Formats: sequence, structure tokens, C-alpha cells
Amino acid sequence: MARPKPALRTTASITTAVALLAGGAIVAAPAATAAPVVAPASTTAQGLTFHDIPGSGGITLKGNVFTPAGAAAGAKHPLIVFPTSWAMPQIEYLAQAQKLADSGYVVVSYTSRGFWLSGGKIEVAGPPDVADASAVIDWALEHTSADPDRIGMGGVSYGAGISLLAAGHDPRIKAVAALSGWADLIDSIYSGRTQHLQAAALLGGAGLVTGRPSDELTQTLKDFLGSKLDKEPEMIAWGKKRSPVTYLDRINANGAAIMMGNAWGDTIFPPNQYASFYDKLTGPKRLEFRPGDHATAEATGLLGLPNDTWTSTRRWFDRYLKGERNGIDTEQPVQLKSRTDKGYEGYPDWKSVGAVKNRIPLDGTKKVYANVDSGANGGIAILSNALDQFLKLPPMVSVPLLPRTFASVWQSERYAIEQRIRGTSALHTTVTSTKPSGTLVAYLYDVGPLGVGKLVSNAPYTFHGQTPGRPFPVDLELYSTAYDVPAGHRLALVIDTVDPLYIEHNPTGAQLTFSSPGTDPSHLSVPLREK
Repeated sequence: MARPKPALRTTASITTAVALLAGGAIVAAPAATAAPVVAPASTTAQGLTFHDIPGSGGITLKGNVFTPAGAAAGAKHPLIVFPTSWAMPQIEYLAQAQKLADSGYVVVSYTSRGFWLSGGKIEVAGPPDVADASAVIDWALEHTSADPDRIGMGGVSYGAGISLLAAGHDPRIKAVAALSGWADLIDSIYSGRTQHLQAAALLGGAGLVTGRPSDELTQTLKDFLGSKLDKEPEMIAWGKKRSPVTYLDRINANGAAIMMGNAWGDTIFPPNQYASFYDKLTGPKRLEFRPGDHATAEATGLLGLPNDTWTSTRRWFDRYLKGERNGIDTEQPVQLKSRTDKGYEGYPDWKSVGAVKNRIPLDGTKKVYANVDSGANGGIAILSNALDQFLKLPPMVSVPLLPRTFASVWQSERYAIEQRIRGTSALHTTVTSTKPSGTLVAYLYDVGPLGVGKLVSNAPYTFHGQTPGRPFPVDLELYSTAYDVPAGHRLALVIDTVDPLYIEHNPTGAQLTFSSPGTDPSHLSVPLREK
């Protein structure tokens, strides 16, 4: 991380992100409201009212409430609380909140602290945000017909993370729907000990345009993108405090029914950390993965259009807040949709997803020169995997034309039958570097007869403190996915050292050598669905 070269690239990425986000914003977020005032309700349509809700620490949260139409006086209704996504205003959930209210829920949505007209500063799901969630529940119980024994929380992205954290701190929460969220913040934007440049730049830029970052966030983001290795322990501690997995014991003890949904190609919160967290939950749970990138699987539902993720969300709340026997708890709890197929597959647990392992040997010794992009890359955050979701166009590359000076390539044999990849591919290799620090990025491609490779998965890996010239083992999990490789195609593993998605740490002139010792052979383990 202690390397000045990425600074210019990082600054340019942040500037670009801010410009793009500013172009889509009508106005920048105004100054925070000074003190909480519970404003009189202003009815606009079918039970929708807007309110100033007291948050924690004396701030005001801007929120709205949907109430069931025609409710009898004194009747109690299940409550759902939606914190907004990062940089989104309180109207984000209007379409889904209306549908939920029509089916008998009180729904409270609020703009997360530090954004738009809500008070405070952006704390990145820190303790004040968790306290805000409980404060909103308190307010709803006092000012609406919410039933204190039937409370749920949910949301997309930032709202998902806050909901999971709140489930570990407030035992009143009985059900959660966490969509495109995170369980481990560090494993999301710092997996493989590598900064996810585009993800962090987009989040930072959106925060600047629509909100007021806290001093702590500003400094942490500066240290993170500035590659300050001496600040790494502090940054990790900051992220762990904001990770639901840190509070796993509390979440399990409180026993909320938790549904999690995410996209295979989420470039902000990759699926691996969600699957790992799901495995550790002991209460009622459900895990859904679909094609797409960050929040694209839920986006059409936010517009009020038919959407599988939101259909599951409503069924989940109906089962665990209303007690309806709708069958969602008797279905296979892990539901996957392949990137190359239209149907869903059910599994009893995550470990059953890729029960068969295809081991591809990575023979020979290959050397690459660092600091040069070979042409293999993970695409552009949000855009590339959205194209894969809607048009089946993942990032592609001509594998035969990749320069072997800057990319090492291994290929499998041609497969006689379809290979249905499900789960997490794992790379094991031996690396020798000419420098103490470095970064490598691994890519898995589906290669057709003409040599065109379609990206199946990727992941970065950074090392520090290695002895130049001394081999060391590398174990790297690629991002989980579901992808069907057609018969007649082959798989290719490509490793290079530069990808625009990530900050790389290869000193000028560095070289990486990949070998396969006889006592510890290198290989790629690819998980396949059972026939």
C-alpha cells in the first residue's frame, strides 16, 4: 500500500465518479437540520405522509409513512422500516412501500443520516446509524398503528447493511430482508488485501454529492485510497465495527428471520462474503443470488415493475411478520439463478451448491512483467455486469491475443458436455516476486471455438513483506458465480497484474513468476453442480 503511483489514477477516478453522480443529481445535499422536530403529517395520497423523525444524538431524519387504507380504529399492523440506500432520498421505496401498505403493513422509510435533508453526517453504518434504526422504531410505535411484536427491517445496499446491524442490536426486529448488502465490509472492498478502487471511488463521490461525510469517513477514505499501509490496522478495525458478521452472536441470539439477496457480479459487495455469513446464521434464513451488479437485481422493483427479489421480500415478511403459511419457509432456502439460464435452482445449503470439484492443473513455470494491463480485466463497476444481466454480454477478451509477457494463461481441455459452474472457484499457486510487494489479478474465462473468452469470475490478491526471489504459496477464492460453459468450450485461467477495478501495488520493474512444485502442485478448483 505504501506506493505513490496510484494517486493520480485514484484522483481521476474520484473526479469522474463525482462528475457522473453530480450530472444525475438535481441539487447537492443542503446543510443538516439543526434539531429534531416532529412535523405535522401532510397527507398526499392513499395514506402516505411525510415526517421529521427524531434520530439518535438529537438529529432529524426525514421520513415518510404508508399506512393501510381503511384500517379499523385501534387496529395494530406489522411494521416495516426501510433505511435508504447510500446517497438515495426517502422516496426510494415508495413503490414497494405502497404495495406493502396495501397488504396491511405500516411502512416507514427514512433518509439515512448525513444524506440529503436528514441531519448528522455520514457515518457508514456506524453506531449512530444503528441507533437511528431503533429510534425510528420507537417513533413508529408511538405515532403509528405499528404492532410492537411484529417489526421488520429491510432495504437495498446501505439500507441492507444497516438492517442487518440493527438486527444484532435491537431484539424487537423479527424479520429482515437485506438486498445487495454486506456482511463483511472489509471482505467487500478490501478482499485479497486489495483496495477496490472503482467501488470506493463511487461511494466516496456519491457521498460528496448528496451528503456530508464525517471527518472519520473522509480520513479513512483518504488513507484507504492513498495506500497507507501503516493505517491498515485502523482501517480494518473501522470496517469490522460496521460489519454485521462482527455481531453474529447477537444476531443469532436475537433470532430474527433473515433473507439476503445479491447479484453474482456485485462490484461493491461481492457475493462471497454474503454466502459465508449465511452459513453462520442459525435462525430462519434464505439466500438468493441472481445475475447483475450492485442493486441492479432490485432496481426494476423500486420502479414498481414486477421483480423477483421484491416478490420474495414480501413473501418473507408475510411469513414471519403476519404468520402466513405461504410456503417460503418450506422451499429450498438457497435459491440461485444462473447467469446463462432463466430458471431457478434450489439447494438445502450453500455447501451443496458446487458439490463436485473440477481440478484444473496449472502446470509449468510462467513469468509476467508487472505494471502493464494485459487487456484482461473485470470490466467497469455497475455497467459491465448490468450488461451481462440484461444482454448476456460479460467482459470479453481474445485469449490467444493476450500478450504472454504481461499475462500468464492456462487452459483446460475442450469439454464434451456442458459444465455448470456453481459457487466459488479456488486458485492455489506458487509465486516468486522480484519485489517485496505486489498485486496479481486472476480471471476465469469461458473460451469458445474462436478463442473469445467471456468472463466467468475474477479476484485480486496483494502481498507485502515477501522476500524477493523466494517462492511463497497463494490461495485465492474467485468471486462466487453460477455460469454454464457450453459443450465444446474450454476454461482459461488468466493472471495479470493490473485491473482498473483495483489499486495495484507492483513496484516499477517488478516481475512475478508462477510455478507448480511437484510437492505442492498449482491448480484451480472449479465447483460444478451435480448432474
